[in-house]
Amino acid sequence: MKSTGASDDRDPLRQAGESRPAAAAVPLRVLIIDDDLDRARQVEDGLSGHAAVHLATSIHGRPLLDLIASVQPDVIIMDCNSPDRDTIESLRLVAQSNPKPIVMFVEEEGSDQMTAAIEAGVSAYVIDGLTPKRVRPLIQTAIARFKVMDGLQSELRKTRDDLAARKVIERAKGLLMQRQGMTEEQAFKAMRDMSQKQGKPLKSVAENVIAILDMIGDKQDTEGT
Repeated sequence: MKSTGASDDRDPLRQAGESRPAAAAVPLRVLIIDDDLDRARQVEDGLSGHAAVHLATSIHGRPLLDLIASVQPDVIIMDCNSPDRDTIESLRLVAQSNPKPIVMFVEEEGSDQMTAAIEAGVSAYVIDGLTPKRVRPLIQTAIARFKVMDGLQSELRKTRDDLAARKVIERAKGLLMQRQGMTEEQAFKAMRDMSQKQGKPLKSVAENVIAILDMIGDKQDTEGT
């Protein structure tokens, strides 16, 4: 792997993992999960002097989540012959509850396993290529890719949240227009003023408006029968 761009005297591995200048002096915390101690030592050798390493045998499910919560690694390295169903499911759990950059070294090639691993949250999938000198560049790549994907996921979540909020606000505005005889501008201004006065998000105000108007409507329907 060749690096591109301007040269930098700082350690590229630490640079990839830092979030603010003070973090440059703090080595990365790396969790290596492997049943093969000799293989795990190759990874550790590739990180010598550049990371705080925690070794663990292969574990799955809740114990893995507990270990990650305890170690708080900046990156996870998993070594295996081929990722099985339990491994893939564990990766999904990690991605859902405590996502981290994950590098997976495997001995056997398999497109289905690779696809499943990447979909489950693996940032770098390496087939039969474990050597100490490759570890740091691959970690750097995994961290960079993770940051990009995490940013995209954050943007997607924000877009979804904004869309959901807009739908709620539009519904509340429609109810105010229908039941209170307000114009669209008056309805929106009324909710905006309540939002500012109460110090609540506009969506929360809209939800309260919907709940109150629905309750009034149900009461009127009951009294009319």
